[in-house]
Amino acid sequence: MRIEAQAIICAVRSHGEHGAIVRAMTEAHGLLGGYVRGGRSRTMRPVLMPSNIVMGDFRARTEDQLAGLTVELIHSRAPLMAEPLAAAALDWATALTASALPEGQPYPHIYGALDGVLGAIEAAPAARGWAVALARYEVLLLAELGFGRAPSVVMPADPEWRDILGALRETGQALSANIFAERRIDVMAARERLVDRLKRAVA
Repeated sequence: MRIEAQAIICAVRSHGEHGAIVRAMTEAHGLLGGYVRGGRSRTMRPVLMPSNIVMGDFRARTEDQLAGLTVELIHSRAPLMAEPLAAAALDWATALTASALPEGQPYPHIYGALDGVLGAIEAAPAARGWAVALARYEVLLLAELGFGRAPSVVMPADPEWRDILGALRETGQALSANIFAERRIDVMAARERLVDRLKRAVA
């Protein structure tokens, strides 16, 4: 198996002394996992940051084997990691994607929406510019995974913070009930950090 594709880094986990296991979202192939040799090196750590866009080359002898992965950086969002609110939003959007989706199944709408949300976080000078998009991304992900009773986010043309936080409260409840209810991993902690920072930012 060999797949070459542009991908959004969604999760990185150390493996062994020097390597890293990466999960990255692609448009045509969905979420893919791969082992990056030397992924913990000084050179590779800035490349393998969640929300970065890379050109990935996934190679494996069989479909069931974890692919070896080499990456080339296309676009870095590292400067945003110095901004606590933006960093928390990038962390949550990518962690949600990596944790909720099965590997190897294409979700082109989710890929496009994730790319749009990350771009909005990067471009918007204030959280109001991307918080609505993030809530809508959560609704889309729930719907694409088959949870038809997920909340719909209806916003006025110029939403107030109470509208945005209310929408995020609804989508958070749906994610907890439908996706992470029986998971041992505490992915929702990243979301709680984000919402807490949003509330403090507008207090």
